[in-house]
Amino acid sequence: MANARTYPLWRELAMSEDLPREALKTVIEALCTPATTPNGFDSRADRWREGALTAALPALLTRTSAKRLRGRLLMHADEKTLAALVAVGTVTTADVPAVLRHRRAWAGLISALARHPGQVEAAIALLPRLSSHEVEHVVRDWDPDRFTRTEADAPAPPVPQELFDAVLEACLTPIAAFLLHPEPEEGWAAVSDFPKDWSLDLAGHSGGWAMLARCPERWAELTTHPTLGAAVQHLLLDQAETQALEDARLRAAGADPVGEELPADPAPVLSEDLLLACLPALCLPELAKLPSPQVTARRTLHHIAHRVHKNPRVAILAADQLHAAADALVAHGRLLSPPEKQDGDYDFEGRVLRLAEDLALLSANPGHLAGACAQLACLDQPAVVSPAMSRTLIRVIDNVDPHHDRPARLLERHSEHRRVQALTALAANLHTPRAAVTDVLDGLHPAELAWIAERAGGPGWFLGAAAAIPVAADEDDGVLRLVSDDELGNHPDPAAVLQSWLDSPAAGEILSRSEIYRAVIKSRHHTPEHLLQIPADEILSRNEPEIVLKTLLDRCGRSTDRWAALAAAMTFAYDEEKMTFGELLDSLDQAPARARTS
Repeated sequence: MANARTYPLWRELAMSEDLPREALKTVIEALCTPATTPNGFDSRADRWREGALTAALPALLTRTSAKRLRGRLLMHADEKTLAALVAVGTVTTADVPAVLRHRRAWAGLISALARHPGQVEAAIALLPRLSSHEVEHVVRDWDPDRFTRTEADAPAPPVPQELFDAVLEACLTPIAAFLLHPEPEEGWAAVSDFPKDWSLDLAGHSGGWAMLARCPERWAELTTHPTLGAAVQHLLLDQAETQALEDARLRAAGADPVGEELPADPAPVLSEDLLLACLPALCLPELAKLPSPQVTARRTLHHIAHRVHKNPRVAILAADQLHAAADALVAHGRLLSPPEKQDGDYDFEGRVLRLAEDLALLSANPGHLAGACAQLACLDQPAVVSPAMSRTLIRVIDNVDPHHDRPARLLERHSEHRRVQALTALAANLHTPRAAVTDVLDGLHPAELAWIAERAGGPGWFLGAAAAIPVAADEDDGVLRLVSDDELGNHPDPAAVLQSWLDSPAAGEILSRSEIYRAVIKSRHHTPEHLLQIPADEILSRNEPEIVLKTLLDRCGRSTDRWAALAAAMTFAYDEEKMTFGELLDSLDQAPARARTS
């Protein structure tokens, strides 16, 4: 065991050109043996030993040819040090077995090996040892000194073409294999209602696109590759234009840090010939026979629609293909069957809206488009609420949008305009029967009609039909307007106004009810009867609990059972039916009224 204070000496001996070969084994043993004391391992001294060994390692490896001694040294080097030694040639392919005996392969090791022409083949042979998410890093981290290199330093050599090709193939192969068998993972049914499009999730294979993005000159050739072509086509349709837009925005942000103006849309990255080459993958043929078509067909249709949004030219280049795919998916998944909303189905409205928007973009079938209109008509009316504004907020909003309180603006606040927006898209499709659209117009909320007049920009016949919808003389604009306490004080019966807010259909909508409940709770005009009608969690966990503190103290008193019942009732799970404050108090009355005797 070396003394901790002697490690600098051992380091200098190791680095000395005069050190005889007979001393190598002793020096290596001293620098590689963990530092200990009579009481056990000495962590502080061992850090000194590691520093001395790291400094002496290049010199020791240069002098040591015996495999056992080299393996002893390599075992103690970290990945960064080893990669640096490989890059300069101190460690070679002959040492790789010793390195991998104690650690798994990593991207930096392969990159460093491939810096030397005679070792490229050996480096490529190590690629299968990397996990899928690491393979692309062989090229990404090819130049580890790129951020610290100065002008005086020599540039990194180019990536060998054979290594680049091998990494490209290794990144694309898992996608190609997935496309051959795109079965959902075990247990997917438990989360099948989650809006994420699992049906062709290539996001987990980001290395494939990262490698493709480095060789755009080869895209045309790769789209026709016998085994990787389909993977390339899918990646280009999903990523190329999106990445080009993101790159343009980053360049614009770098040129103009203020970022006051968004960059104009860049020219398309995919030429018409490339788009034509990618059309075999456009409609996701690999997913045609997946199980549970009610889920997979809907999401496949949505994935195709996303591709058309990203690559608008395919709407013309592949119109017949898109129409046929939309028809097949609607039929296979029975997507236009009358929708039934189940309790706890929070994505019901989103599914109906996405289907309508997707069919408006992709379908030329009048029956399917009319069915989408009918599904829109079945959705609940929006709950349009105008909150009582604070003076500060009014000043801020008035400066930005003096018409913030108009029904059309209020409709957009919680994205409640999406139904009428989808209807506008359907009306713009020349194949949609006009009667199907006008049938929906007759049942729209007044604020939705106002949105069409102000924001829609649809075809003239659609705007005219919406404007011609008769409005009853006694009907207001459909907005529930919450007013301040000062305004309520001028009303002859403020309590009745508060009750009208609670009775409004808007109080049943997720996006609006909390605003209404908060306004009632905070009003000085509320009564105990108002509070009894409000969900208990709104009163006890989201607002001022002190307003009901006396009520709870009086109701529970000295009854241990009632206090225990109160604690048990205050779970307020997100997805369960909400208990009103009045129901909570009634449940306490059912608890045994045993008084505490201690």
